[in-house]
Amino acid sequence: MARNVNRRKKNKTKDKITKRMQGRLSLVFGVSCVLFVVLIARLMYIEYKDGKRYEKIVLSQLEYDSTTLPYKRGDIEDSKGTVLATSVDVYNVILDAKVLNANEDKIDSTIQAVTDCFPEIEADKIRKTLSDHPKSQYTILAKKVSYQEMADFLTRKEDEDHKGTITGIWFEKEYERIYPYNSLAAALIGFVSSGNNGVLGLENQYNDTLNGVNGRSYGYLNDDSDLEQTVIEPENGKTLITSIDTNIQSIVENEIKAFNKAYSSDGKRGSLNTAVLVMNPNNGEIYAMATYPTFDLNNPRDLSVLFTPEEMDTIDADAQMDALNGLWQNFTVTHTYEPGSTFKPFTVATGLETGTLTGEETFVCDGLERISGFEIHCVNRNGHGIETVAGSLMDSCNDALMQMSYRIGGDNFATYQRLFGFGQKTNVDVPGEARTDTLIYSQADLGKTVNLATNSFGQNFNTTMIQLASAFSSLINGGNLYQPHVVKKIQDDAGNVIRDVTPVVEKKTISADVSKQMKEYLEMVVEEGTGKTAGVLGYDIGGKTGTAQKVPRSAGNYLVSFIGYVPQDSPQLLIYCVVDTPNTPDQAHSSYAQCIVHNVLVQILPYLNIPTIEESEDSKKNAAILDYVTMQPTTNEMSTFMHSSVVVEDEYGEVGVGAAPGEGTETEDVPAAEQPTTEPNPAEGQTTETPAEPPAEQPPEEQPPTEQPPAEQPPEQPPAEQPTEDGAGDTTDTQEEETAQ
Repeated sequence: MARNVNRRKKNKTKDKITKRMQGRLSLVFGVSCVLFVVLIARLMYIEYKDGKRYEKIVLSQLEYDSTTLPYKRGDIEDSKGTVLATSVDVYNVILDAKVLNANEDKIDSTIQAVTDCFPEIEADKIRKTLSDHPKSQYTILAKKVSYQEMADFLTRKEDEDHKGTITGIWFEKEYERIYPYNSLAAALIGFVSSGNNGVLGLENQYNDTLNGVNGRSYGYLNDDSDLEQTVIEPENGKTLITSIDTNIQSIVENEIKAFNKAYSSDGKRGSLNTAVLVMNPNNGEIYAMATYPTFDLNNPRDLSVLFTPEEMDTIDADAQMDALNGLWQNFTVTHTYEPGSTFKPFTVATGLETGTLTGEETFVCDGLERISGFEIHCVNRNGHGIETVAGSLMDSCNDALMQMSYRIGGDNFATYQRLFGFGQKTNVDVPGEARTDTLIYSQADLGKTVNLATNSFGQNFNTTMIQLASAFSSLINGGNLYQPHVVKKIQDDAGNVIRDVTPVVEKKTISADVSKQMKEYLEMVVEEGTGKTAGVLGYDIGGKTGTAQKVPRSAGNYLVSFIGYVPQDSPQLLIYCVVDTPNTPDQAHSSYAQCIVHNVLVQILPYLNIPTIEESEDSKKNAAILDYVTMQPTTNEMSTFMHSSVVVEDEYGEVGVGAAPGEGTETEDVPAAEQPTTEPNPAEGQTTETPAEPPAEQPPEEQPPTEQPPAEQPPEQPPAEQPTEDGAGDTTDTQEEETAQ
C-alpha cells in the first residue's frame, strides 16, 4: 500500500518536470526561430547593400584571374545623326606562354598562324618569350589590331586544316577613338589623349558625360577547385547630339580653305586666322563653328599644315608645343579683339531703346570730331555730309555715331553695353571662352567724352566672336539674348534621351519695335551700303561690316569682318565671319569677309529652304560663287555643294597668288586694338593669354581666365587715326596714330 503511494508521488513529480521542460523548450525554440529570421533578414540586407563589396573581398582572397571589360566612350553626332566622333573595337593579341609551352607539338603551327595573320608580329619575338618567360600568361604581341584581322585569325583556327593545332593565343578588347571626317570641326569637337581624357572642345567639355565605367570579369577557383565566373558588365558613356549640321560645317570650311588658298603666297598662309560662326538667332543653337588654320583630329600633333619638313627639323620641342597650342585653339571663343563697325548697330539700338534717339535725327559729317584736343576722323575724310540714323549705318559713318553717343550719354551706353553681354562670358558649352570683363571701360570711364566717342563705333574695347554673335542675335530676334550652345540632347547607349537642352533666354535687351527698326537699317547696309558684296540674289539679307586696325597701328594690319542674317522679316540664320590679317598688301577691306559669307550663303540657303524674294531687274546682288581675288562670279568646283555628299579636304592646297580686291569694293571702319594672343592648354582645354601691346585709349589687357578683380581703367589717351571709306569715289588714306605722352 505504502509502496503504491510512493510510486504515484514519483509519477506526479515526473509529469511536473516534463511540463516545465516543455515550456522551456518551447521558449528556446521560439527564440531560435526569431533569431534565425533576424539572421536571414540581416544577411539579405547585407547582400542587398554590400554584396558586391564582400564579393570583391572574398575574390581578393582566392586564386583567380581578373579581366577588365572596357566601356565604350559615347559618340558625338550632328543634328541629323551623322557621327562626328566614335569609338571602334580594336584588339590586343595576347600570348599565354604557359599554355603554349604545355603543347609543344602546337608551337610551330601557332607561330605560323600568328605571323601569317599579323605580319607586324615576328616569330623570333614569340620564341624568345616562350623561352625567357615560360610561365607567363600575359604578353602583348600586338596592339590595336582590327576586328577583321582578329576574325580572320579565329576563322583559321577553326578551319579543317588548322583545327586543334593553334593554342595559347587570345584577344583583349579595347576601344580606339576615331573621327570619320578628319579635320571637320576639329577645334569644336576636340580629341582625346590616352585614358579617354578629352583635350579640347566638346571632348573636354563633356568628358565625364562621354566616359563610362569599366566592367570586370572574375574567374577563380573555389574550395572544390571548380572554376567560378563573375562578370560585371561595363557601363558605356553617353552620346552627345549636337546642333552642328555637317553639310553647313563642310561648306563653311571649304570656303575658308578656298579663301586662304587664294591669298597664300611666298610661303605665307592666306590669313593669320579666319573664322566663321553660323547659328540660329532664335534659340542660340550653333550650326557651324569653323576656324583656320585647322588640324586632323586623327593626327592632331601633325604640324605639316604650318611648317615644311625642312622647317620642322629646325624647331625645338618647346616651339612645336607652342605651335600646336596655337593650332588647336578655337578662334570663335578664345580670341578677343576690337569689333570695329560691327558694334555700331548696338550704339544705335541703345539710343532708340533709351529714347535719346528717335530715328528721325540728322547729323552733319564733316570728316572728323575734335574731342579733348584730338581729331577723330570718319571713314570718309572728306565727310559724308548730312547723315540720317539709317544712313550712318549704311555708310558706316564714325562722325555721326560719335554725335549719337553724346545724346546717349556714358551711363546709358555702359548700361546697355553690359545688357548686350559685352564684358561677360556667354557660357557657351565649349571650353576656353576668353574673359572680357577687364577689356571694356567702366561706367565712370565712359563718362569721358573721348572714351564714349571711340566706343560708339567699336574701338577701344574687346569682344569675342561668340559674344558679339549672341548679342547681335538679340538685335534681330525681338530682343532676346540667348545663351549659345552646341549640344541639343544627351542619350544613353540604347538611344534613350536622358537630357534635353532647352534654349535659355538670359536677358531682354531691346523691345520688339526697336528690333524691327534695327532690321530695316541693317537691310539697307546690304542693299545700298558697305555690305553689298555679301548679298545673294533672291534673298532679303541684312548685316553690318567691320574693319579694325590692329596694334601696332603703323604695321597696317587689319581684322575685317561681316555679320549678317536672313531672311529679313523673320531671321532664321545668322552668319559671322572674321578674317584676321589677310595676306595682302591692301588689308583694309571687309569685302574679304563678305565674299566668304556670300559664297557660304549661296550654298546653304537653298539647302535650308530659306524663303526667297523677287528681285528688281537692276539688283546688284549676285547668285553665283565669287572668285576670292577678283570678287567676280566664277565656277569654282571647290565651292559647289552636292546635297548627296559631304566633301571634307584635310590638307591645304597649293600656294596661290594674293591680290587686292577688285575695283568697287568697300573699305570702312576704324583702327582697332589687337586682341590678346589666346592659346588653349592642351591638358586642360583652358586658355592662356599673352597681352598684346596696348594701343591708345585701350582698356587693360585681359589676364588669364582666373577669378580676379577687374583691373583699373587706363588714363585718358588720344584715339587712333581712322582709315577712310573706299567707296563713292573716296580714296583710302590711313595716317599714323598719334599717342599722347
